[in-house]
Amino acid sequence: MDNFANKPPDHDDLDEPIPLDDDFDKPIPFDDAPEEPMTLEGDSSRASVSHSPLDLGGGGAAQPAAPAPKKMDPPKPVQKKDAPKMASTDRITGVKTFFTKLHPGAMQFLDEQINAWLQKNPDIHIRRTDTTTGEVQAKKTEPNIIITVWY
Repeated sequence: MDNFANKPPDHDDLDEPIPLDDDFDKPIPFDDAPEEPMTLEGDSSRASVSHSPLDLGGGGAAQPAAPAPKKMDPPKPVQKKDAPKMASTDRITGVKTFFTKLHPGAMQFLDEQINAWLQKNPDIHIRRTDTTTGEVQAKKTEPNIIITVWY
């Protein structure tokens, strides 16, 4: 599509860049800038902007300006009520994991380990236990029973 508003370039070769003027400090003019300042009908001065409020014709009398707000005291902070501190006896505070191979002698030894740990720690209250089987890597990867004690 042809744009007839643009002037043809001053040089013939369109692949060549447009040569710059020798004055590099001179600002580059905008192509779409008007040649002369905008004027109102018959007025030779620049158009001015009005800063007065716009009348949209919404009503008769204008409303008076609102009075300046009175100086108020700053709001008082809300006092938080101190809730009684209760130590929950149902909280889980730690975990201990035991595991052994799946053969009778090793499982009996595991029972002895768990009993010895409980006797060393009489203040422990068991909250939950989980039991699963899985492979544990040692010298060989073998199936093990894994007991997790939550206290």
